[in-house]
Amino acid sequence: MTPRPVITLLTDFGSRDPYVGMMKGVIAGICPEANVIDVTHEVPPQDVRVGAFFLERAARYFPPGTVHVAVVDPGVGTTRAPIALEAAGQFFVGPDNGLLCLAAARYRAVRLEDRRFFLPRVSTTFHGRDVFAPVAARIAQGEELKQFGPSLRRIVKIPWPRPRRGKRAIAGEIVAIDRFGNLITNLEPADWRSLGRPRLSAGAFSATKLCATYASVPKGQLAFVVGGYGLIEIAAREASAEAKLGLRVGDPVRLRGA
Repeated sequence: MTPRPVITLLTDFGSRDPYVGMMKGVIAGICPEANVIDVTHEVPPQDVRVGAFFLERAARYFPPGTVHVAVVDPGVGTTRAPIALEAAGQFFVGPDNGLLCLAAARYRAVRLEDRRFFLPRVSTTFHGRDVFAPVAARIAQGEELKQFGPSLRRIVKIPWPRPRRGKRAIAGEIVAIDRFGNLITNLEPADWRSLGRPRLSAGAFSATKLCATYASVPKGQLAFVVGGYGLIEIAAREASAEAKLGLRVGDPVRLRGA
């Protein structure tokens, strides 16, 4: 039995308007056998950096051959290129504005130019529906990337904060805040393990224990845990760490060895 092709959608469209439904309608008309999965439509509006982070963290859980459509596109209709690429056995379709770069360290990319694969009428304001959705459906059906347009040697990159390593310390920062108020850092569990008897500090909170669960501490108390992103985060049991500490994206986090 041939598995159904998988297409994912990640946007900043939200759920109030019919934009996501329109994209799904286009995909259904071209590739009705596709299994269309919503990654999220709650990327903060026009926040390419957060969208790139979400895409990179989510893509690792999808099977080879998955086609990811990502649309956080403040430059839609301008000179920014529409692109498709293959990276690590998966495909990515979206604007060339840095949105795809974190998920695609090594890639084979093309600029989308062959209008045969677009909708007959392409608007200047909704390439998600008119360009990216139909192209993704064609890729899911087995169309080769080279059919869509010329090769691209480079795609747009956006800066992403990497932990900075010192002799006995690692400096990181908060890179996202989820709906529970958990403060997501750019520190990996391996960073914690690399230092002997480490202490992790963020704002007014510090601890020497990396907890296994959110329930490892009493209700309302703060803890460091490895969260759903696979990164170290600051959480408050049944409360908001964001509210308790007043920290924001970009604020520093420090890991020190004994």
